[in-house]
Amino acid sequence: MPIESGSCASARQAKQKRKSHSLSIRRTNSSEQERAGLQRDMLEGQDSKLPSSVRNTLLELFGQIEREFENLYIENLELRREIDTLNERLAAEGQTIDGAELSKGQLKTKASHSTSQLSQKLKTTYKASTSKIVSSFKTTTSRAICQLVKEYIGHRDGIWDVSVAKTQPVVLGTASADHTALLWSIETGKCLVKYVGHVGSVNSIKFHPTEQVALTASGDQTAHIWRYMVQLPAPQPTADCNQMSGEDEVEFSDKDEPDGDGDGSSDCPTVRAPLTSLKSHQGVVIAADWLVGGKQAVTASWDRTANLYDVETSELVHSLTGHDQELTHCCTHPTQRLVVTSSRDTTFRLWDFRDPSIHSVNVFQGHTDTVTSAVFTVGDNVVSGSDDRTVKVWDLKNMRSPIATIRTDSAVNRINVCVGQRIIALPHDNRQVRLFDMSGVRLARLPRSNRQGHRRMVCCSAWSEDHPICNLFTCGFDRQAIGWNINIPALLQEK
Repeated sequence: MPIESGSCASARQAKQKRKSHSLSIRRTNSSEQERAGLQRDMLEGQDSKLPSSVRNTLLELFGQIEREFENLYIENLELRREIDTLNERLAAEGQTIDGAELSKGQLKTKASHSTSQLSQKLKTTYKASTSKIVSSFKTTTSRAICQLVKEYIGHRDGIWDVSVAKTQPVVLGTASADHTALLWSIETGKCLVKYVGHVGSVNSIKFHPTEQVALTASGDQTAHIWRYMVQLPAPQPTADCNQMSGEDEVEFSDKDEPDGDGDGSSDCPTVRAPLTSLKSHQGVVIAADWLVGGKQAVTASWDRTANLYDVETSELVHSLTGHDQELTHCCTHPTQRLVVTSSRDTTFRLWDFRDPSIHSVNVFQGHTDTVTSAVFTVGDNVVSGSDDRTVKVWDLKNMRSPIATIRTDSAVNRINVCVGQRIIALPHDNRQVRLFDMSGVRLARLPRSNRQGHRRMVCCSAWSEDHPICNLFTCGFDRQAIGWNINIPALLQEK
C-alpha cells in the first residue's frame, strides 16, 4: 500500500481548509437576508424618533459591520490554523528545511518570523476593514450636516481669498490670480461687480466695516481701496446639490475644472480705478485688512514688513519690521487696535496700537514651518495654522505654549473662525476642509466627491454667521468659490 508523502498530505489539508472556509462564507452570505429582515422587523416594533431613511442607513451600516467582523473572525481562525500547521511542520522536519541545514535557534527564529508576518497581516486586514466602515459612517453624517448650496464660477485662474461684506447688501468677494476681484450675489451666484485695477495677482480682499468699500492686496506691490455699488437680483430657487453627490472620491485633471471662457463675470459692471492706492512696499503685497473703525489699514508683504496706513491721506503711519522672512498674512482684531502678522520664519507677531504714542510687539514661536495665517477669535485667543500640518490655539496672556494643538495630514492654509460658535474651518492642500472646535475636537469634514467640493488645493475659508442660506465659504485653485450651509446645532450635538 503506497505511503502518502508529507507534501501531499499538507496540500490535501490546505485544500480541505479552503473548502471549509468557502462553505462558511457561503453559509454567512445565505443568512444575511434573513438577519436583515429580522432586524427590520425588530426595529419596526420599537418606538423611534429617527426618520425611516436614517434608520435604514443605520441598519445597512450595522449590517456591514457584522459581516466584516464575521469574515474577519473566520479569517482569524484560518490564520491561526496556518500558524499551528507551520509550527508542527517546522518541528517535524527538524533541521532540514528546503535542503538547508538550520540550527534549532535558526529554526525558532524562522518560525517566529512567519508567525509575526501572519499576525501583522491579520492586524492590517482588521484595521483596513473597520476604518472603511467607520469612514463611511462619518461621511454620511457629514453630508447631512454640511451641505453645498452654491458654486461661484467666473474666475479664469485660482482664487486666493474669499470674504463676506459686513454691511448691507451682504455680498461675497473673491480675489484671484487672474488679476481681478469679483463681488457675487450669495443667493443667486451671479457676479455683481468686477474690479480690474490691479496689474498683478489679487491676493486678498476685505470689506470696510461700515461702507461699500473694498480693500485688495496684489502682487503688483500695492494695495487698493475701491468703492462699489451693487443691487442684488431677485433670489432664485436653489437646486439641491446633495442629490447629485457621489460616494466615491476621485482625482481630477485640468479638463474637469470650470471653463473660464464661459464665465458669468463678463457682462457685470466693472470698476477700473481705485479711490486710493497704498504704495510703500518693495515686494508682493500678500494680504491687507482694516483696523477697527476703518480709518486705517494694514498690509503684509514679501519684503518682510507690514505697513500701517492712514486711509484718508494714504500716508504710511508705521512700518512694522522684525520678521526674518516673507510675510504670509495679516489680521486685525474686531474690536481693539491689535494686528497679528504671520511669516515664513515659523513665527507670528502681535502688534499693539492701543497706545497711539507707542506700539509693542510680541513674538509667538510654536510652529516648525511657515505660518500660513493667524487670526483673532472672541476674547484673548489667536488661532494659527501652518505648513507643518498643525493648528494651534493661543492665549494672548501666555505666549510660551498653545492651549490646544490640532494635528492634520496636510498643510493648512488661511483659516477662519466662527466667532459666535467658536468653530475653526481648516482649508488644506489636499482639497479637504475640516471643522474643529477651539479645544481641538474634530467636528466634521466638508463633503468632497466627484460631484461636489473642491478639485484642487483649498486656499481660504470665511464664515458668515448671520446669513440665512450660506454660513461658510471656501475657495481654491480650481477657480471657484463654494457656499456651504453648516447645521451648527446638529454639528455641536454630534460632538
